[in-house]
Amino acid sequence: MSLHAALLDEIRAEFPSFEVLPKRGSRLQRAVHHLLFAVTFGGQRVYLTRYHTVMFGKLWVPDAWDDMSDRDRYVLLRHERVHLRQRARMGDVAMGFVYLVPILPLGLAWGRARIEWEAYVETIRATDEVYGRAAALGLRAEIVRRFTSGDYGWMWPFPRAVNRWFDACVGDLPRRT
Repeated sequence: MSLHAALLDEIRAEFPSFEVLPKRGSRLQRAVHHLLFAVTFGGQRVYLTRYHTVMFGKLWVPDAWDDMSDRDRYVLLRHERVHLRQRARMGDVAMGFVYLVPILPLGLAWGRARIEWEAYVETIRATDEVYGRAAALGLRAEIVRRFTSGDYGWMWPFPRAVNRWFDACVGDLPRRT
């Protein structure tokens, strides 16, 4: 059994209503895309084509999902399982509020940053386990860009703070021999 298929089985055991659904053709996902494009003044223009999204206990995937390797899907699913657990812990309403409101919806979204930091820790861990330390370290630029750009509505526009968080996260990874 492939890595990601085994993890999908674990996720479905933990969250029985979990499904992986295509974004293409979903009215809801198209509406979210247009809303994000508008509120970020075009800063988030790849929601439908590059971003994977957990919403209401489902994983909505872009067409790029079909081209991902088994190991890439595994790493992605590790990240998204964190969001599923956050939803279970907080509930849809509270998680939606924390993700969208505190402190500001755009430019300084502390709640969204906290939620994503927790999930990106898992991305870094999974990448280290599957691809090695060099690959995990190679995530820095992309993660900093995502946090500080329109991709997530400039949720934490302080690259030095994101870099310090990244360094602490990597510092907590188990040593490899």
